[in-house]
Amino acid sequence: MNKGFDKETLDLTLESLKDFTESKLPEKKLLELDAREEFPVDIVREMCGPGLGIQLLFIPEEFEGMGGGAFDVYRVCEELARVDLGVATGVLATFLGSDPIIFGGTYEQKKLWMTRIGQEGLLMAYGATEPEAGSDLAALRTVAEPVSENGTVSGYRITGNKQWISNGGYADLYCVLAKAPGGPSWFIVEKDASGLSHGKPEDKHGIRASNTATVSLENVYVDADRLVGGKEGQGLIQAQLVFGYTRLMVAAFGLGAGWAALDRAIPYSQGRIQGGAPLSEKQGYTHKLIVPNAVKLEVGRAFIEETAERIDSEEGNLNTEGAIAKYLATEAGNFAADASIQALGGYGYTREYMVEKIKRDVRITRIYEGTSEIMEMTICRDRWQTHLKTHGEFYHDQARQLEELEKQNSRVGAGGLACCLHGLAELLEVARLQRLTRHQHVLFRLGELMAYAEGAASLARRAARSAKGELNEKAYARFSAENLAAFSRIAAREAAMKVVSEGARWIGGLLSESDAANLDKKLYLPQIHRAQAGIIQDMDYVADVLYGRVGG
Repeated sequence: MNKGFDKETLDLTLESLKDFTESKLPEKKLLELDAREEFPVDIVREMCGPGLGIQLLFIPEEFEGMGGGAFDVYRVCEELARVDLGVATGVLATFLGSDPIIFGGTYEQKKLWMTRIGQEGLLMAYGATEPEAGSDLAALRTVAEPVSENGTVSGYRITGNKQWISNGGYADLYCVLAKAPGGPSWFIVEKDASGLSHGKPEDKHGIRASNTATVSLENVYVDADRLVGGKEGQGLIQAQLVFGYTRLMVAAFGLGAGWAALDRAIPYSQGRIQGGAPLSEKQGYTHKLIVPNAVKLEVGRAFIEETAERIDSEEGNLNTEGAIAKYLATEAGNFAADASIQALGGYGYTREYMVEKIKRDVRITRIYEGTSEIMEMTICRDRWQTHLKTHGEFYHDQARQLEELEKQNSRVGAGGLACCLHGLAELLEVARLQRLTRHQHVLFRLGELMAYAEGAASLARRAARSAKGELNEKAYARFSAENLAAFSRIAAREAAMKVVSEGARWIGGLLSESDAANLDKKLYLPQIHRAQAGIIQDMDYVADVLYGRVGG
């Protein structure tokens, strides 16, 4: 992966995307598409064709694309999600469907298919999920039987069913995961292949402007050169290679949708008078519905940007970090959209107002590309292994880094957050000694706490970098360094309280009374409680930022 666009190119891309969507997809049309459950295939094809060429973003330059990096894709996916998550999903499906080729294909396959996708604007579908397997890609039932001529495999016949396939009824190309004799493998199937069919569109809760359908394959023949990578049994490895990257895209969807909702609730509350004053001036409104959700979204953004930078710097797949980013941003997006309905009251509950649609749309981000529960399991499993390999020092080391950050910048909440991470390390060690990870629910709750703690630490680093003028030049720049410091202090307090209270609940609740008392002493409770001082003042300040009463 290269470092992608320069700032000027990214800004131009985002501006072009905004101009296109404002012209082709005004709010009225989006509400109509949702009501009719209509996939605007012509508009999506125009977006992926000469009209906009958005698909060029993820195609490497050597195959006549623009060679965007992970950071560029995140910014574009967020902008798409701000407009409509259904349309964004139609575009994502092509990104996702081509990933097995980009990451696992032979040079010849990449050159042929990526060039065609770029030049012809082909729509793709990612054919992995099955009715019985769900997210368990190893439980495949779709089979690819080799066809031999003169002792050499000349092709494959693929039979099976795929479910919940985005673009399933409209794709020009399908990347299909099937079980070959050598193991799970990806195959490229064109839409006119004999034996390929699709079902009617699913009647979905949200993202109704996307096409989701079953895809059936009955003895579908493909030549041997359609086996991605040219070797059987590489399918699951190839799928793992892209998770860090594709989960960032979905994280950006949660981020964009969440802000799209909040940015409708904020102006509404400025004009809604209750008790003689606008709702925007009432803490009971702003400090419950607006400020906490804005902070959660910016925690998600910090982790997305940090992970995208690392991917673009070729640090590896970063599957764990991709899972954390997706978990934080999609949960935050859902909370923000739900709060925005509450913020608009009865209006928010009607389909005339976009926040109702956004809430239904953003719900899918906690499901596709791995559910939130799978993210919790992934985070805990991977960090647990790291805890063991580092003899319990992983989170202690992160805490020490935050202690150093506190010395450099005492305004981002790093000190209290360091106590939180030390406490998290102690929780994991107690869980190890008491063998508490045999309880699956404990694993999941630990995964949640890890995500919250690491997300808050990421926002603290982002705020500190902003204060020194060291943010990525392509970073989202809505908030100043002073603004981000306040966001970070709120997030640090929230994460610290969550880790100690939930940790004591789920780990301490499985211990004897004396062991639970000893755990309490290790969780830095006095320091974390003292760190809550000033929280209302910080929330007041963030509310002023969001409502334009101080500089943003």
